[in-house]
Amino acid sequence: MDQTAGRRNVLRLAIAQALAGANATVVYATGAVIGNVLAPSKALATLPITIFVIGMTCGTLPAGMVAQRYGRRAAFMLGTFCGMLCGLIAAAAIVLGSFWLFCLGTFFGGAYAAVVLSFRFAAADCVEPAKRARALSTVMVGGIFAGVIGPQIVTYTMQLWPPYLFAVSYLAQAGVALLSALVLAGVVLPKPSVSERGSGRPMAEIARQPRFIAAVACGVVTYLLMNFIMTSAPLAMRLCGLSQESSNLGLQWHVVAMYAPSLFTGRLITRFGAPRIVLVGLALTAAAALTGIAGIDVAHFWAALILLGLGWNFGFVGASALVLECHRPEERTRVQAFNDFLVFGTMVVGSFASGGLLTSYGWDVVCWVAFPPLALAVIALVSTGMLRAKVPVVA
Repeated sequence: MDQTAGRRNVLRLAIAQALAGANATVVYATGAVIGNVLAPSKALATLPITIFVIGMTCGTLPAGMVAQRYGRRAAFMLGTFCGMLCGLIAAAAIVLGSFWLFCLGTFFGGAYAAVVLSFRFAAADCVEPAKRARALSTVMVGGIFAGVIGPQIVTYTMQLWPPYLFAVSYLAQAGVALLSALVLAGVVLPKPSVSERGSGRPMAEIARQPRFIAAVACGVVTYLLMNFIMTSAPLAMRLCGLSQESSNLGLQWHVVAMYAPSLFTGRLITRFGAPRIVLVGLALTAAAALTGIAGIDVAHFWAALILLGLGWNFGFVGASALVLECHRPEERTRVQAFNDFLVFGTMVVGSFASGGLLTSYGWDVVCWVAFPPLALAVIALVSTGMLRAKVPVVA
């Protein structure tokens, strides 16, 4: 692929990331609140977000198989179709007052999100190896706009159809998914060759690599804790007497913080190495948990969410860059899909547990639970010896 076509693809993927990222933001901003109203038990308030994560888990491997057999663009189109289903089904569920139908809608939203997160790896395929980390982070920059689009969709549409709070928000989300499909239709990527479909090492051999184990461990902990704390935050703010508008703004700045560092994360990885950037991400996540413990006013929630977003960016982008070093070209779609399957599969536990912990023990306990997984991720990273390397690991 020539450089001009590669840059054009990366730009389209970044725009699609901005539009498609709004899907997840709408679900995270409203899922626990809607669940608290519709669920048969308050302990199930965050179940829609857990189902969203289950959808991400279930979507990763099939999306990888579609991409390997028919090309990445086919997987993208399938994902955006799931995104439209999410919005339409969720809106119908709100009107009908059906908790379980709403969970079905968020499941399709999770499948869409799984495909969206593969955009970063698709961008890496568009450029030469030396520029992969920058291409990966460039696509993630689109999330900055997703952080604004999603919460603003909620803020300006949530009360347009009284008494069906958030119904129009999900209809708007379906429309944004359709727009994302139109952008992705212009992405031109080569279809996998016959040799790429069946060649490569067994997955068990790849998964035994120390670097792959460390990359997965750091990716799992970073995404697990981001999801775990963020899932609880909107409901915790509501239970603390804070307004939905404050919650929306907090989530908006959280998502902006998740993606804004992508403007320079790729360059930092090239200069200092992915392991060191991951370590910074884990430290920022710890700072977010400590901030959440320190207070329950708006400022503390917002600061915790912003730090959490920054930690996610450094940790997740860095871990993704490590994954790029663990496979050969013909193995990329299988290995990347398997990595995301492990990351999202573990997130299910955190999403489901967060609602019960919050309603039973409070926001402080949700934040304290973050520290043991962080310690395990640091141990996994240090045990590889990559932090002691004199030459940075470049994705």
